[in-house]
Amino acid sequence: MAVAQGPKTLWEQICAEYDAEQPPFPYSPETKQDSVSLDTGILQPLHTKQLYSASTECSIAPKISSLPTLAPLPAAPNPKTCSPREYLEYYIFPILLPGMAELLHQAKKEKCFERKRTKFIACDFLTEWLYNPRPPIPLSLLLSEEEACKIIQSFWRGYRVRCDTEVQELRQWQKQLREDKNIIKRVQEFWTKQETKVLEELNSQHLSASRIFTQRITRLH
Repeated sequence: MAVAQGPKTLWEQICAEYDAEQPPFPYSPETKQDSVSLDTGILQPLHTKQLYSASTECSIAPKISSLPTLAPLPAAPNPKTCSPREYLEYYIFPILLPGMAELLHQAKKEKCFERKRTKFIACDFLTEWLYNPRPPIPLSLLLSEEEACKIIQSFWRGYRVRCDTEVQELRQWQKQLREDKNIIKRVQEFWTKQETKVLEELNSQHLSASRIFTQRITRLH
């Protein structure tokens, strides 16, 4: 009695399509297939089907001379309207698969395939690897709605104030004053004079105090 099978999952459909697209490989007992390097999957990270096809071609290129050439990559679908399969193939796998390849390289360096226990944590490595190539989040997404409203409102209030006729006249007068009379230099000279006056007063107070002290000492003698 045949058992009814449920609908295939997305991953099973992808694996089935990948197996169907593989070119026939003639079996030869005298020769062995070359091992596929982990770096092969990183050569074309834009499409998963072509990524796997590229790795297969690299391994069997010396054996088969006539292989179908890769078709040009189609345009990327809209991430908001595409199907789950297209979203995985165009926006998830091209970033995830190179990270998994780097994970396997690092696991080999840490001797994870030789020892039962190591310090290497695959989830932490993959999380850090995926975090590093991501683009920076714009400031508009980091701000809350209240903070964004405050910034927009303060800018708008300042803009409306600067548009006032009297404020514009005042700003023009200040600009002309800075250019004509060198107001910055005059302010520096003013504070220099004030500091000089304060120092002179302190010196005079010090001299008067020293004179009073000298007079008292002479009286005691």
